[in-house]
Amino acid sequence: MDEKLQKVLARAGAGSRREMENRIREGRVTVNGEVATLGDRVRPDDAIELDGVEVKTSASNEVERRVIIYNKPEGEVCTRKDPEGRPTVFDRLPKLRGSRWIAVGRLDINTSGLLLFTTDGELANRLMHPSTEIDREYLVRVMGNVTEENITNLKKGVLLEDGMAQFTDIVDGGGEGINHWFYVCLMEGRNREVRRLWESQGLKVNRLKRVRFGPVFLPSKAKVGRWVEMEETDVSALCEVVGLDHKITGLKSQQEKHDRRRSSGSRVSGSVAKTKRREKGFDWQASEKQQEFKPRRPGRRSFR
Repeated sequence: MDEKLQKVLARAGAGSRREMENRIREGRVTVNGEVATLGDRVRPDDAIELDGVEVKTSASNEVERRVIIYNKPEGEVCTRKDPEGRPTVFDRLPKLRGSRWIAVGRLDINTSGLLLFTTDGELANRLMHPSTEIDREYLVRVMGNVTEENITNLKKGVLLEDGMAQFTDIVDGGGEGINHWFYVCLMEGRNREVRRLWESQGLKVNRLKRVRFGPVFLPSKAKVGRWVEMEETDVSALCEVVGLDHKITGLKSQQEKHDRRRSSGSRVSGSVAKTKRREKGFDWQASEKQQEFKPRRPGRRSFR
């Protein structure tokens, strides 16, 4: 059975499907010694190389998928290398051998909270694709007088410069003075969409944190700037949401167990130790500042 080349490369952990499409356009991918073109399909026995290095491929149900939950602080950018030298979300992630971490979506530099990373490009692509309709939940602090008319408009939908947008749910989180907290949910992740929606009502967002991506919540043990690896059973459940089969195999070797222990998020690894003095940003769950207001946690609610 043949498959699209960029899909096979993404599943092998070489990058996201979009990144692989760009690599193919740039002529950096070969199949059986021939430069590949976008639209090529490959079979399991084809020899694929990226930048002259052989890519080891596998069937979709054989790939080892790892997923980590990262609590991004403000001030980090969602890119592997920043030309301005700013810290990136990849700086604190555990090192991998033979694969790489792929970010599921992005958060802007001033937004904190939940970011998912996976070694499987196909899983990342499906989680990000609009057709899967995975909702995102944010905790947002709004400055200004929020009226019922504002809430109605935001849930009904407003026209932004790149099309219609709306929150599927808005839950009051309380507040003091001119600032007020809300939990908001939307079904897509356009650039600065949460901020732009509130700005359309003449209001300003002065703090924004993502707390949920689909069925995955930001765990309390994932402190700001730290990561937690998902258990295989949870990875399997996440794959099921996007229609991927995931075979639970467990750790395959003592070396892999050793690598996982060394890169455990519960301890300060080398990359974290080097950056632990970096500004962490505000984490309302972990902050010890008594003067900071903690928003109320919403009760049971449905976002769909």
